[in-house]
Amino acid sequence: MIAPLVRLLYRPVVAGRGNVPRHGPVILAANHLSFLDSIVIPLVAPRPVAFLAKAEYFRRPGFRGWLTRACLTGIDAVPVPRGGHRAAQESLEVALGVLAAGRAFGIHPEGSRSRDGRLYRGRTGVAWLALASGAPVVPVAVAGTDRIQPVGARLPRIGRITVRFGAPLHFTPRPGSAGQARRAVTDEIMAAIHELSGQELAEGYNELSATTVG
Repeated sequence: MIAPLVRLLYRPVVAGRGNVPRHGPVILAANHLSFLDSIVIPLVAPRPVAFLAKAEYFRRPGFRGWLTRACLTGIDAVPVPRGGHRAAQESLEVALGVLAAGRAFGIHPEGSRSRDGRLYRGRTGVAWLALASGAPVVPVAVAGTDRIQPVGARLPRIGRITVRFGAPLHFTPRPGSAGQARRAVTDEIMAAIHELSGQELAEGYNELSATTVG
């Protein structure tokens, strides 16, 4: 029900769907401009994509809460607690289980949404997943969702969304320390996302994502 409505209202422009493997584990690593990103990507991808979602999204009251729960349930989002290193690691273990089952998993390496439209440095959870699972990583760039539902907006607006899927990236264990390998892999993934999105690069991390997954 949700997918036809999204296509009718937002007329998404989708490029590179053929880059997403149809079978087996795969990580879709995307930029993050709006809460809608994690809903739009599964709706336009050629296969189901599981994203982690903060558990509190499933407990919001009122119509907005119901709409949020309906959207997240419709895309098979996985509720996880938020806060602290332990919660982040537990979330990554849940994500690893999704990949071990041969499914597609979506992640935003920046962590939290970009409030200024710039692309922030990626956190290394995405590399941990790629190296631990051996799954290919498909970079994804979303545009327009920040105008449709800006931070603080009560309901989505009408507008155009663009989603671009890049060529899969494959990673194998690298020489050096585990931390250095994860950093190098993450930087390569973020460079591929930047090539697709064309966003201005921020120099550091999005500090609002300090306790989030990825």
